[in-house]
Amino acid sequence: MHTPYLAHSSEERQEMLSQIGYESLAEIFAPIPASLQDFEMDLPTQLSELELQQELSAMATKNTQITQANCFLGAGAYRHYLPASLAALGSRSEFLTAYTPYQAEISQGTLQTIFEFQSALCTLTGLDIANASNYEGATSAVEAMSMACRITRRQDVLVSPTLHPEYREVLTSYSKPLNYQLHSAPAEQGQLDLSTLPILDQPAALIVQYPNFLGQIEDLQAQAEWIHERGGLLIVIMNDPVSLGLLEAPGVLGADIVAGEAQAFGNAVSFGGPFLGFITAREKYLRQMPGRMCGVAEDNNGKTAYTLVLQTREQHIRREKATSNICTNQGLNALQATIWLSLIGKAGLQEMAQICFQRAHYAAQRLSQIPGWKLSYPGPFFHEFVLESEQPIEPILQALHQDQIAPGVSLKRWFPEMDRHLLVNLTEMNPVSAIDQLVEKLTALSAS
Repeated sequence: MHTPYLAHSSEERQEMLSQIGYESLAEIFAPIPASLQDFEMDLPTQLSELELQQELSAMATKNTQITQANCFLGAGAYRHYLPASLAALGSRSEFLTAYTPYQAEISQGTLQTIFEFQSALCTLTGLDIANASNYEGATSAVEAMSMACRITRRQDVLVSPTLHPEYREVLTSYSKPLNYQLHSAPAEQGQLDLSTLPILDQPAALIVQYPNFLGQIEDLQAQAEWIHERGGLLIVIMNDPVSLGLLEAPGVLGADIVAGEAQAFGNAVSFGGPFLGFITAREKYLRQMPGRMCGVAEDNNGKTAYTLVLQTREQHIRREKATSNICTNQGLNALQATIWLSLIGKAGLQEMAQICFQRAHYAAQRLSQIPGWKLSYPGPFFHEFVLESEQPIEPILQALHQDQIAPGVSLKRWFPEMDRHLLVNLTEMNPVSAIDQLVEKLTALSAS
């Protein structure tokens, strides 16, 4: 493809491809579904910069924005309310920086927000220490797995089948060069069945999700007791920690490490990133924590002073033997999360979680009463559930999309056998009127 709006010539692109071992762009894009590659922008060739911006803006209006649609999408990316003051506070110069604050004397604002971020996560997860953020949820799960293997000096890791499938893919990718062995078992009624897990002499950890990818709330206490009896650690992964406004903290239920995604705290969905990973753990595992930690003390004048007390920069000299190769933190996203939590507050987070819970259960009740539809699993859930159809759902989804309704995520994407299943998500951003509209439209389509 040649266009006057790209800087490199065809010859230059071919040279770059040869350097990385490819013959064409098509080879690089081969893993992307053909349906997503089949498009042509058809831009006029003689446009000024201003005209080009106007042309692209006009094209962009053909997209449906999440704020325009009646949206029930979730599956690891969640839309929650963002107060108007969030952007204004997050852009203040004493807080806003994209770089790690090595010079404490000129970084007190940034260091304070990191300390507050860590403190909030420890309070919510019921654990003692937290790091100053990771890249995102999937690599946080990897770092938690590596922590557990170093702590226990074991290589075998049990992974719940109800962990986010994309997280499981990332765990698999990382485990091979690290010589970790991953083990799993089929899910039963949308949850992990401990009795079906492989029998291992020395498991390093059991990795579970709370609530799990299918929305179900599993018995963390039983899972903690099970893995602790075998000398391993319980790692709990969370996709939407807003649920902790209602659910018991994983640390209270026996979790040793809690990791996951904090995008739901003040960060927009934004086409899937950038997101915000986190890890919390028990204090005795402090030296195995990846990334950075901020502490609070007093300076020579008795004033409060913040500083980095743990910064894992050993990757510069130890390379593959380093505790972690996290080289930075998601500072801007962690800043947004910290300010959002301070604006929402404890009572606000509890109220938000209650609203999510109530609307999800209202929606589940209404939708499961539509002829030809039912809830797939009987267990408890927070704000996400699986809805199953008796008939193919692709025509129904297409019809709803034309009405700017996104009813949920088709699970066929990850589970081919679940080609008639929808993962439906509700938050405080879905009013009752929107739920009623979905029920009305889905009822009409199912009857036709």
